[in-house]
Amino acid sequence: MKITQIETVQWKAYPRLLVVRVHTDGGIIGLGETVDKVPGAKAALHGTIAPLVLGQDPLDIEGLWRFVMDNIMYHGYAGAETRALSAFEVALWDIMGKRYDAPLYHLLGGKTRDEIPTYNTCLSFGAIRDYEAWHEDAGALARSLIADEITALKIWPFDRFSERSFGQRITLAEIDLGLIPVKQIRDAVGDQMEIGIECHFRWNRVSMERIARALEPYNILFLEDVMPAVYPDEIKTLADRTSIPIVGSELLMTRWQLREWLVKQVSQIVMTDPVWNGGIAETRKIAALAETFGIPLALHNVAGPICHAACMHLGAHIPNLFYVESARAFYREVFPALSELSPTVADGHLDIPEGPGLGVKLLDSALERADIMREVSEGEGLASGRRAMGDHWAVEEIR
Repeated sequence: MKITQIETVQWKAYPRLLVVRVHTDGGIIGLGETVDKVPGAKAALHGTIAPLVLGQDPLDIEGLWRFVMDNIMYHGYAGAETRALSAFEVALWDIMGKRYDAPLYHLLGGKTRDEIPTYNTCLSFGAIRDYEAWHEDAGALARSLIADEITALKIWPFDRFSERSFGQRITLAEIDLGLIPVKQIRDAVGDQMEIGIECHFRWNRVSMERIARALEPYNILFLEDVMPAVYPDEIKTLADRTSIPIVGSELLMTRWQLREWLVKQVSQIVMTDPVWNGGIAETRKIAALAETFGIPLALHNVAGPICHAACMHLGAHIPNLFYVESARAFYREVFPALSELSPTVADGHLDIPEGPGLGVKLLDSALERADIMREVSEGEGLASGRRAMGDHWAVEEIR
């Protein structure tokens, strides 16, 4: 079997989402996905990755991943190239699952659990207005989520105060305003709802310590991305000074960027995203690395149905799973418009899709929409059969 086409698909209605379809001469099409900063990832897929992988065997996932990484690591272990590689690699696993008629979790070695703990990231899309809800009445939002059997949520009530000072200071008055939705949730449903606080790396440690002290009486589940991941020592100091567990960081791509974080014991929980960090195999390696340090792993998941399915299969497999993020605004509004995937939540847990592969099928109607944008790279490629670059200058035509 050979890769014959790399196709990217976008829809104007969903500008953050890039779907990748990897076509083979055996008729199998694998689905991958990445999210955010789409123009860069799309250019990397067609301009850098496609010439390296066209004509190659899609079942050689590890070999192809290493060959591509051998090229793109010159630009760092992150960014557009790594996000593009992530989407491509996810599609290869989908091809393998379809080739052997097996769900992804079987290919990974089977399940350690039959349901996936989740928290709802409270953003909005279409008719689901969770973002507005936690600004208007977070208590009512909590009751709505509990009615849907969602028992954990994440909000970011302090972000808006960071702009004025560039995150260098936060006032007591701003702290009080940020606590309003937290208090509303506790007043409405008590401890029935777990509360995670996203910080989007907006603050310095001085400000975060003040925020953390104010939040400690409310039994907060975690503080996520409290500072930019380039400050591991500062983040560790904060983690040592608060009783609230720290989660970090979706900004760290590949196991090599997570290594120092784990060695330094920066946070009690690590987080990674399979459509950013290098892909499914890289996520499994990160999970295993974290497990050797006794650290649980949260999976970042704010993309489309393909990323969601990948996170469910990975969550079923890895033993040290903490939570998988999800957004009911996406799985109720976006997923049905594009795919047959229809996640359900029961008692705070998501179901695991069956295969083959990821178990995601794009709707014919989605591929025929008027707002669709496609780009295709095809042909024999420039590097068929290669598994390592060696002397780049000797093979400059494929760079």
